[in-house]
Amino acid sequence: MDNKENKYSGGLEGCRVKIDEIDSQIIKLIEERFEVCTNIARIKNESGKAIYDPEREAQKLENIRNCAGDPFSAAGLEAVFGQIMAVSRLRQYSELSGSESYGLGFSRVKSCGRTGRVAFQGIPGAYGHQAASEFFSQDSEFIGCRTFRDVMEMVESGRADYGVLPVENTMTGIIPDVYDQLSRFGNYIAGEHVVKVEHALLALPGADLSGIRTVYSHPQGLLQCPTFLSKHPDWNQASLANTAVSAKKVLDDRDPSQAAIASPQAAAYYGLSVLAENISDTDNNSTKFIIIRSKPEFEEAADSISITFELSHETGSLYRALGFIIYNQINMTKIESRPIKGEKWRYRFFIDIEGNLDELRIRDALNGIGRDTYNFRILGCYKKAE
Repeated sequence: MDNKENKYSGGLEGCRVKIDEIDSQIIKLIEERFEVCTNIARIKNESGKAIYDPEREAQKLENIRNCAGDPFSAAGLEAVFGQIMAVSRLRQYSELSGSESYGLGFSRVKSCGRTGRVAFQGIPGAYGHQAASEFFSQDSEFIGCRTFRDVMEMVESGRADYGVLPVENTMTGIIPDVYDQLSRFGNYIAGEHVVKVEHALLALPGADLSGIRTVYSHPQGLLQCPTFLSKHPDWNQASLANTAVSAKKVLDDRDPSQAAIASPQAAAYYGLSVLAENISDTDNNSTKFIIIRSKPEFEEAADSISITFELSHETGSLYRALGFIIYNQINMTKIESRPIKGEKWRYRFFIDIEGNLDELRIRDALNGIGRDTYNFRILGCYKKAE
């Protein structure tokens, strides 16, 4: 019997008793470490230093690896102490969460409003127009814009009080250009609205399905009806800026061989006939729209938060950022990435989480992510669409 077996005699129960004793010592030491970290947070805040010091943490982990007795212990201790340091940072951010310098810059309001000048991409009859009409009161002024960027500019300049933009479709996923615009402009998400997409094939009154030669729609509209379109391989498919723009083109051209994939509302608005109904590949085809405004405000009943940030190109940077969400027990509902223009193989991340900016755990997590990433922004705190 070797020395290790003599040292841990007593069988399984004896070993468990020993582990309990060791764990008790570890708990006391970690709690003492947290107390020291709290004091460090105050000192750093007074001196204007960042909580996260990557060089210091890297050096500590290197020292820990060097102190280990074997490669397995080195890897295990590095992982354990990496977690301890991550949680210690959370403790430090928690200590400073009430200080003005760690505020999040948003104001709480009873309601962000449902009346005003509302910009949307497209023309009347577009799904964006439908979303705006359903979310806002009919006393509002609805302003059609040529592009998503135009909507953003209208809101940022104050020429519109709100903007309505599509961000995701249940069939085709995110709308990348809208995510890119969110990072370029200083507007904020104030709400969400979901529109059930009911694509139909529209044509001039009297036109016949057999005579159609060209079908127009927004690229998303064409992508969402592949089964229907595959039955008509001889049709020329042409992309336009908007489904309603496509419907208006059919009306303006007065060509019975043209058709448009758009909504039944667009058919009624432009006086077109519906040649085929419900032509999407799924009955559950819906598009989520965001409501944007220029003010950093959030409603008391808000339950969802969107953020964006960039990361250093190094091992573990995303893991560290997500650690603040994990350790604060926050549910992350989405993560997307978009390439950063002009920077090869670097990406900007967009994340949605559940919560309200009034919650301490949310403030702790967002303050932590903000300090450990680049170009961090809270895009909005809002009520999630049903």
